[in-house]
This record gives sequence, structure tokens and C-alpha cells, in this order.
Amino acid sequence: MKVVAFRADASLEIGTGHVMRCLTLAEALKEQGAECHFLCRKHAGHLIDAIEARGFRAHRLLVESPHGTTARTGDLQPDHAHWLGTSWEHDADACAFLITQLAPDWLVVDHYALDARWEAAVLPDRARLLVIDDLADRSHRADLLLDQNLGREAEDYAGLVPMGCQVLAGPQFALLRPEFSERRESSLARRQRHPTVKRLLISLGGVDKDNATGQVLDALNACDLPSDLKITVVMGATAPWLEEVKARAVELPWPTEVVVNVSDMARRMAEADLAIGAAGSTSWERCCLGLPTLMLVLAENQLLIAQRLHEAGAALSLGSIDSSTWKSQLQDYIARVVRESAYRQALACNSANVTNGLGVSTLVGLMLEGKRWK
Repeated sequence: MKVVAFRADASLEIGTGHVMRCLTLAEALKEQGAECHFLCRKHAGHLIDAIEARGFRAHRLLVESPHGTTARTGDLQPDHAHWLGTSWEHDADACAFLITQLAPDWLVVDHYALDARWEAAVLPDRARLLVIDDLADRSHRADLLLDQNLGREAEDYAGLVPMGCQVLAGPQFALLRPEFSERRESSLARRQRHPTVKRLLISLGGVDKDNATGQVLDALNACDLPSDLKITVVMGATAPWLEEVKARAVELPWPTEVVVNVSDMARRMAEADLAIGAAGSTSWERCCLGLPTLMLVLAENQLLIAQRLHEAGAALSLGSIDSSTWKSQLQDYIARVVRESAYRQALACNSANVTNGLGVSTLVGLMLEGKRWK
């Protein structure tokens, strides 16, 4: 039996995306007989309980006091080093013992705060390393690296990974649960025959610490939307503004439901005619199903995704939630998407061309069967 250890965190600042895509990979590996473990720090907004509810062992790393967050060396730290909640050395010390005990065949690291120094400190001699990244801003000791973002090229990691590292770049490798590819055909067919916008799906991250969802609901009041529209808002249970969003939803002139921790996101996306979403990892889920989307940038690492999808005609970028123009752009884009079915269908077609949702099966084959991507 193959053993795979994952090092990933969720928090109010980090969000949920890193852990969620690791869970997608872990579930696919488990189906092939692998034993998967998670090493997670107990930040506010962690997903350890959700990991265990999926049947995986989660090894808790305690959040340390502030004096333990400074690195013991004077080396440059990754831009997101503060996400770790401690120094990389302290984290490596805590993880190395656990990883040695687990003796994994693969270690999977999905964390912007960790780089080659941490990897060298914890990786057992016989284990192989998969790094999941989006930034191409630091070095790794990876055997395999996945960057699922549109426009990313393997060459972007030149000099950052060993010569023998295989780099999988682009959304064709996006880690989507199998229900997205399973619903793809019917979702795309429905978009070609559905003439109007009747269902709007809003999903702005599992945490949404700055209440972008509430701001969007307020902005919709100034938008020209069909009177028979139905709105669904998807949020995570740890979202700090959840109750306020529920209160605002009741005040909208359209029937609006707020749902939490859904397990049927693929169905909801397939049945929606339009989405307002964050330009994060859920972008690839929407693309797989050809869901026309208006994107908001909620974090710096989402800027490139939004820009590339907008340039490809696969989604419409509203820009940053901090900008002064996104609300007026929301009104303009919604008016056109609702009014022009051909424009909406072009968005659906272009987004569907971004990914077919089969990336996870490709990655599992590479990890368990020793294949190389050609």
C-alpha cells in the first residue's frame, strides 16, 4: 500500500482552497488503495474536522506563540511566510518526526510559506515530493510540481526546481472532483439550449473574511436582473460574515438561498446560468462546466487567473474587490450577459475549452504508476 502525506493549511487568511484541492487528490488516491495522512496547523478557520469527516487521519500542529514565529536564520523568507504561524524551522521540526513515523512514498506540499529549505529538512530519503503551487516565486526540491493556472508554462519554474523535476503546468491538470467531469457533457448541452438567465450562483470562497459576498449582494440591487431570477449563495461554515449575509439575502427582491458547506457543488454549477465568483481554484470547476462567470479578485495570487481568463474570453473580470470600479462593471457585464444569449454562450464555450476536469486522474497515474506526462 502506498502512503501519501499532505502538508497543507486552511485559515481565515489562507482560505480553504489549498486543503480542498489536496482532499480531491487524496480521495482519488484512496480509491486506488493509497493511505493518506494530513499534517495541518490549527489556525483559526482550519479544516481539520472536515478532513477527518472525509475519513483521513489529520495530525494537528499547534499554533505557536508569537515569539516562535521568527526564523532562526537571516535568510529571505517567502512572501507568504507569515501564513505558517511559526518559522519554517519550527514547522519542519514538528513535521519531520511525524513524516518519519509515517514513512510516506509521497509527500505532497501545498503551502505558499514553504520552500526547498523546509522540504530538505523533512523529506525522507526514499520518499518522492509533489509540490502544488500557483506562484513560481521560490525554490523547491520537487520530483513533480503542479501549477494548474491558465497561462502558466513549465519554463516559469526553470531554476526553481531540480533538472529532473516534471512540471505539470496549466488547467488541463486542475484537481477537480470526478463529479465535475461527469456532469460536463450535460452542462454544456444545457447552455446551448437554455435561452435566459434564471439562476445566479454566488461563491466567493469558503471563508470570505472581508465579506465580499455581502458587498456583492448590496451591489445587485442596482443591477438589471430578471424578475424571475433565483439566487444561490454558497459559503463555508467558518465564514465570519455568514449570519450577516443571510440577513442581507432576505432583503433582496429575488428569492435568495444561502447554503453552507455544500457537497453538490457540481450540480449547482451545472444548473446555474451565471455565476459571480472569486478568481481562485473554483475557476477551473466553473470552466469545466462552461458556467459563464463574473470574477472578483479577492487576493493578490488571483490577479493572474482573472487576467488570463478574461483575455481568453472564458470569464469576465471585475477586478479587485478593493477597486472603485467593480460595482459599475458588475452592472454593465450583467446587463450584457443577461440580454445577449450569443455572448453568454460564447463565454460558456470559451470557458469549457480551458479544462475537461480530468487532471486528477492524470496526476494519480503519475504518482502511483510511475508514468510520465508526454
